[in-house]
Amino acid sequence: MAEQRSSDLIADVEKGLAGAGYIASRQIATAVYLAQQIEKPILVEGPAGVGKTELAKAIAAWRGQNMIRLQCYEGLDEAKALYEWKYAKQLLYTQILKDKLGEVLGGAETLAQALHQLHAFGDVFFSKEFVEPRPLLQALEQPAGCVLLIDEIDKSDAEFESLLLEILSDFQITIPELGTISAVVPPTVILTSNGERDLGDALKRRCLHLHIGFPEQRLEERIVESRVPGIAQSLRRQLVGFINDLRTLDLKKLPSVSETIDWARVLVLLQASELEPEMVKDTLNVLLKYEADIEAARPEVSGFVARAGRHGVFG
Repeated sequence: MAEQRSSDLIADVEKGLAGAGYIASRQIATAVYLAQQIEKPILVEGPAGVGKTELAKAIAAWRGQNMIRLQCYEGLDEAKALYEWKYAKQLLYTQILKDKLGEVLGGAETLAQALHQLHAFGDVFFSKEFVEPRPLLQALEQPAGCVLLIDEIDKSDAEFESLLLEILSDFQITIPELGTISAVVPPTVILTSNGERDLGDALKRRCLHLHIGFPEQRLEERIVESRVPGIAQSLRRQLVGFINDLRTLDLKKLPSVSETIDWARVLVLLQASELEPEMVKDTLNVLLKYEADIEAARPEVSGFVARAGRHGVFG
């Protein structure tokens, strides 16, 4: 009975994501369900363009929550990711204090008393009022929770991972001048990686692992149907079949799901009713991003179109 109930709840996740425009496999829906239940981040790996970032957007849309995005890059540090001090405001307040110094220290009879009073004002300058929250701290402060997307973590430096460990394990951060700040409501954390570098074991231990690869044909057809509702069923089958054949070639960059969707929109715009070799050759640049890949694919177009046409009729 419990197993059936869990199965129903995972099916609800699939429906919720579909309602937000994201057609998820059972594996994806299960990972999202488990992450919510055990409050663990999800590390989503896979090639570019298969829907890793879109998953975070869909979760936020489905739950009606804000999505806070941290785009990673080489050299990213805590000042851009976590917090920084409002230096201009501190400087302004320092000037005000300087102008009022006589009034502030008026009651001090000794140097020690004067230093003690100034020290109290120094602490004020490093209070929460002077903190400028960046995405990680913003996510912890959301009163209704949120989806925190840490996008392309593999593009950041290995040292940046250490900054994330406290947040990923305990949903809190420590600011030396302020102490520990814990999440009001633990955010749903999605980290994405395109595999440009190996991630550390410490980060991986704190996350559920989810690999999103290229979808099998029927799932990809459902994705196209969801994103390009005006396309005919037979053409949808043909173009997905063609792209699956294209992915068997030795290309520098295989066409992703996002390119599948773009191409479907292009074919609808061109009023195509079925794949034709010349039209395919004219629009290969939508699918392939390197001229060498386009040149490698051209000789195969006619054969792939013929096979896709058979699939469109009998699929």
